[in-house]
Amino acid sequence: MPPGAVLVVYTSPAPAPSANRAIGACPLFPDDNPWATDISGYPVHPRSDGYINYILAIGGNRNLHADFGSNPEYGIPYTIVPATQPTTPVVFEYAGESDPDLYPISVDVRIKAGSDRHALIVREGECRLYELFALMRTSVGWQADSGALFDLRSNALRPRGWTSADAAGLPTIPGLVRIDEVRAGAINHALRFTVSRTQRSFITPVTHYVSSITDPNAPPMGLRLRADCDISRFPGQVRGVLEALRRYGMFVSDNGSNRYITGETEPGWDDSDLNQLKTVPGSAFEAVDNGPVVTSAW
Repeated sequence: MPPGAVLVVYTSPAPAPSANRAIGACPLFPDDNPWATDISGYPVHPRSDGYINYILAIGGNRNLHADFGSNPEYGIPYTIVPATQPTTPVVFEYAGESDPDLYPISVDVRIKAGSDRHALIVREGECRLYELFALMRTSVGWQADSGALFDLRSNALRPRGWTSADAAGLPTIPGLVRIDEVRAGAINHALRFTVSRTQRSFITPVTHYVSSITDPNAPPMGLRLRADCDISRFPGQVRGVLEALRRYGMFVSDNGSNRYITGETEPGWDDSDLNQLKTVPGSAFEAVDNGPVVTSAW
């Protein structure tokens, strides 16, 4: 832990593990997927203090922040379509790192507000996840910066050096805070968060980085942080989020505002409840040792 941080004893029980992770009628990846790995017993990374202090020092938000809520301008929505959903071609700006396939984009596909324009689509039946970045409809069809396909029944990774709809090459949906899971009583997977400056390196299951920074204390893509604080005072929806951060942690998945946790856009969120996350300091986390840091080129 960083100097000055206080180690406290957990006073609330950790959630029982569950295999009930699903999206629509599909599994949310196999039970041994990295997103579902319980890291509560993982050793602290030898460079944990360096990583935490680096993130604290680069300015901006020093506490957690829920980058989602009831306001449709925040968070990332997703769309579930049936196996019969027709597919359409997509023209990619970064075709060399995109999966050239037909995408089941419906007329009512939900797209993230703002410039990122993420579109996350689960096609039932085949249980494939289609994720697109900067999706736009043009006069001649659909175009996007990048597109990635994931088999929800497989742990297969992106090719090394490839991005996805996320800079790290990870799927986005398994890292979202979803309201159905919170209402069910447990989030049984790690979460996704952003940091404004990352290292020119990554940790598997990440396959990609987007930085020229070589400072060894800068967080690499795929670094996994675990909450190390007492959460007994937190009620409501935010309690489930913090329970997940203690058991499964959160992955550095993209460059963005510091300690912004991503969730789905949903009118059922209690925004005043979620604002409690803003009282949790970055110093309440530690980095775990979840694999070697890869610094070599692709």
